[in-house]
Amino acid sequence: MNKNEFLKRFQLSALTKSDTQQKLLNKPNSLIESAVLVALTEKNNQLNILFTKRAQHLKHHGGQISFPGGKVEPSDLSLTATALREAQEEINLHPNNVEVIGQLHPYQTITGFRITPIVAILKPDSAMTMDKNEVEEIFFVPIQHFFNENNNYSIDMQHKTGNHKVHFMPYKQHNIWGATAAIINDLSKHLV
Repeated sequence: MNKNEFLKRFQLSALTKSDTQQKLLNKPNSLIESAVLVALTEKNNQLNILFTKRAQHLKHHGGQISFPGGKVEPSDLSLTATALREAQEEINLHPNNVEVIGQLHPYQTITGFRITPIVAILKPDSAMTMDKNEVEEIFFVPIQHFFNENNNYSIDMQHKTGNHKVHFMPYKQHNIWGATAAIINDLSKHLV
C-alpha cells in the first residue's frame, strides 16, 4: 500500500470502535490521558510504520515496542500536540517533518491510560535520533505485514477489570503486543 492508497482508505472509511474499545471506554473511571504518534513513511512505493523499542531500564514498559508518545502535560494544547512533543523528545522527530492526517478512537488500557492514536505521514528522509535514556531502537515495519492475518494473534486474559483480548503481532525479532498491537489492529480494520 502506498501513501495515496492509504490516504484514500483512511479518509473515506468510517471510523468504528472495536468491541474492546466499546467495553473499556464505557467504564466511568479516572484515566490518564495520553497520545501516541502512529507515523508512516513511504519507501519504495510502500508504507512503513515507525516503532520504537523502549529503553530496558524504564520503570514502565521497559523493553516493549511502542509508538512515540506519552501522557498529556498541562502545557499541551491538544492531543496532537502531546504526540508531537513526545515524538520530538523521544526520537528528535521535528513537528515540521510530520503531516498529521487524523486520529483513531482512543484506546483504554487495563492499566488506566486512555491513549489517543494520532495518525501521520512523515516527510521523506525525516531525520531522527534516539534519546537513549528513553528509546533503545527505532525501526519500521511494512504496513502490509499487519494485513496478513497469519501475523496477528490474540489471547484472552483475565484481569481484575474483566476478560480482555491481548493482541500480538511479531515482526522479525520484535514482539509487538498489547495496546500498540491493538491500535495497529484497529488501523488495519479501518483500512480494509
